[in-house]
Amino acid sequence: MIMYNSNELLELINSHLEEVARNRKPVGLYEPIRYVLSLGGKRIRPTLMLLAYNLYKDDPESIISSACALETYHNYTLLHDDLMDNADLRRGHMTVHKRWDANTAILSGDSMLVLAYERMAQCRGDKLYEVLDLFSKTALEIGEGQQYDMDFESRNDVTEEEYIEMIRLKTSVLLACAMKIGGILADAPKEDADNLYKFGEQIGLAFQLQDDYLDVYGDTKVFGKAIGGDIISNKKTYMLINALALASDKQRDTMMQWLDMPNPDPQEKVAAITELYNEIGINRLATEKIKYYFHESRKFLDAIKVSDERKQELIAYTNDMMKREY
Repeated sequence: MIMYNSNELLELINSHLEEVARNRKPVGLYEPIRYVLSLGGKRIRPTLMLLAYNLYKDDPESIISSACALETYHNYTLLHDDLMDNADLRRGHMTVHKRWDANTAILSGDSMLVLAYERMAQCRGDKLYEVLDLFSKTALEIGEGQQYDMDFESRNDVTEEEYIEMIRLKTSVLLACAMKIGGILADAPKEDADNLYKFGEQIGLAFQLQDDYLDVYGDTKVFGKAIGGDIISNKKTYMLINALALASDKQRDTMMQWLDMPNPDPQEKVAAITELYNEIGINRLATEKIKYYFHESRKFLDAIKVSDERKQELIAYTNDMMKREY
């Protein structure tokens, strides 16, 4: 039995990503793609795919093209998200539309999508239809989640149920897809492959909700970005949605004043909204919800019919994903 650890898989993934679009021309199209893929990141999705495969088989390097296809696709969505949000930075570096221009971001992003499909199509021929069918379904769902997220920007009546469905589509299904494709390519039984999908889906919900929480209550050094960005931009998160739903009339009036203020002082706004969250009990509510989805994910992992020994690296990796201090 050969079990790879996540650091070994990360090295394998990064090495393969360096080959995506290598030597392709014109430079103006492919250099931004190479740039985006060189910016690093945790590589969670390809790592999960390889760990899922490694539950059953000892050669995860054999599906590296599929794993990196998923990471290429993920970075394509980030490239276009940055353009839509007019963001200046991604992982501490200039975004493509800022370093080059908007047209370059659109065209290079589109080409990243095609490269992702090209890489995914290099999987085993007998699994090609099943893999591409799931990948395409997932890609459509992520676009649907992005549209819901955009729609929510102009609404103050978004429900928790609507929000959970949005993050399931926008974020969670890609983790689920990664897990299931890993299982499919490893010849996992259908029931196991389905449980891998559900495991990834639930851990994805916990991960995104944790991200919401840490934007308010995290340590900047641990979180990796400035605290309060969601509050400053009035982003509809689990935190804000529940605060608006549970606030007293007075608390809601105060919150709406901050949300409607044209140019508030960012630090004052973050401090005021955070204080309201504390009064309403949003911090406790969020941590309970995160724990709920994390524990739900474990039920599906427990149901997968491989030895506990083979599950240990996947368990350790997902525990590490979720252990950032609240």
